[in-house]
Amino acid sequence: MKHNFDELVDRRGTECKKWDTYAADIIPMWIADTDFKCPQPVIDAMVKRAQHGIYGYPINCKNFEQSIVNWQKKRFGWDVDIDWVEYTPAVVPAIVYAMRAFTSPGDNIVIQMPAYHPFHDIIPHNGRHILGNQLIRKADGSYEIDYDNLEELLSKKRTTMFLLCSPHNPVGKCFSREELERISELCLKHNVFVVSDEIHSDIIYQGSKHIPFGSISQEAADHCVVCVNPSKTFNIAGVRTGAVIIPNRHNHDLFYAPLEDNKAYGRTVFGTLPIEVSYNECDYYADQLLEYLAGNLACLNKFVAERIPRLKVTPTQATYLIWLNCQALNMAPKQLNQFFLEQAKVAMNEGSTFGPGGAGFMRMNIACPRSRLVEALHRMEAAINKL
Repeated sequence: MKHNFDELVDRRGTECKKWDTYAADIIPMWIADTDFKCPQPVIDAMVKRAQHGIYGYPINCKNFEQSIVNWQKKRFGWDVDIDWVEYTPAVVPAIVYAMRAFTSPGDNIVIQMPAYHPFHDIIPHNGRHILGNQLIRKADGSYEIDYDNLEELLSKKRTTMFLLCSPHNPVGKCFSREELERISELCLKHNVFVVSDEIHSDIIYQGSKHIPFGSISQEAADHCVVCVNPSKTFNIAGVRTGAVIIPNRHNHDLFYAPLEDNKAYGRTVFGTLPIEVSYNECDYYADQLLEYLAGNLACLNKFVAERIPRLKVTPTQATYLIWLNCQALNMAPKQLNQFFLEQAKVAMNEGSTFGPGGAGFMRMNIACPRSRLVEALHRMEAAINKL
């Protein structure tokens, strides 16, 4: 089956956060969903279920868990036991439940800066403290881990969790096996639990490979929660459904306790179905999506290098979220965001919202038809040329 990723779909007027937030003359390239239709098998399954006409309480059968087991095996080679998998209402709530299960109020949680902006909210909102492990930007613009600083933070008395974003949002880094093994070694040494957000794991470009954190060793598996969700791949973020993989039974039971306390284990009729169909029937879509995104990334790199040299594209190994270096424009963060929004009519995520190391950067979502990407780039070029 062939999917048409060049199709321009009008999303305005559908209560779409990405498009309905801004005026009609703005091209939105910010929030992390795509402008591509879902796979046809997902659409067909949802329509068929809707036509049944009754949407009563669903039973918690194992089809959902099995689809996740299957995907982890065929895409990443990880043998996941079905009993390790637990439904969650999306990934960010899963991280919150993990914090409540494995840390206490007043504890420290380490995140790598710049960091996915909800991490900056959910940690203090739950009475924990953020410790930022600043990623080091190298001469070529790519990022590496500061292990000395990481160990210093992990060794602090009340540091109990490391929240890993793998692959990393916003810098587009895919962690190597060696990097993950080193992280695991340090966390085990200091008895720090790992929560690995792997929501972008399907979007890995040629030359890199995603390694599930729970697969690197038995010791790592016994000290982690892996969060997964196909929403970024198949454009189903609106169904608000995800899962965790917890290989250690004791940890699984600890994680499940706050879900049970808050009655957060109930599934939705239209939540688990698209995940099951995506994972069971839509490999073709994931493969074609990655190929199309690689083409978009190549288009972006070429255009910026040749026509907007004042901008620099961070070397991107993973995700469709591009960490765009705009420091040569010499603008303060709010001014930079306002410039692209008002002068270029392109909406992106302003870099300082991701924390230290983000000022002077913009996060750009390139998961759209190529014609729209090119139009946005032309707008940005014209606006910058007027400076």
